[in-house]
Amino acid sequence: MTSTREEQRTWSIAEVAEELGITHRTVRHYEQLGLVSPAREGTRRVYRRRDRTRLGLVVRGRRLGFPLEEIAKIIDLYDAPRGRTSQLEYVLSQIDERRADLEQRRRDVEAALTELDTFEQRCRDELASR
Repeated sequence: MTSTREEQRTWSIAEVAEELGITHRTVRHYEQLGLVSPAREGTRRVYRRRDRTRLGLVVRGRRLGFPLEEIAKIIDLYDAPRGRTSQLEYVLSQIDERRADLEQRRRDVEAALTELDTFEQRCRDELASR
């Protein structure tokens, strides 16, 4: 169980950006899109555990190639009546779609590489015959 002190911990924009390997500008962009809502102390943004977790989910989703709209929907499902269950069911369906897309891209890349190999060999053969 987390202690009250851990639950109340806050992070600056610099700390969350560094931890997640993103820029301050990216963090502010995600805030502008409503993916996080840090508290303010004057002009300073104060990120709480929830904000940090949400940013982590956004960054992971982006690295997996999910569009921000899908990431927002996944994150928002957590607060829905069925909460974590509906979120997980939706995520699984999105993973299936993403995997199919990536597998098709892999086939396309492999076909392009094969075509390049064939073209390269033709060029080499033609050069060799001169």
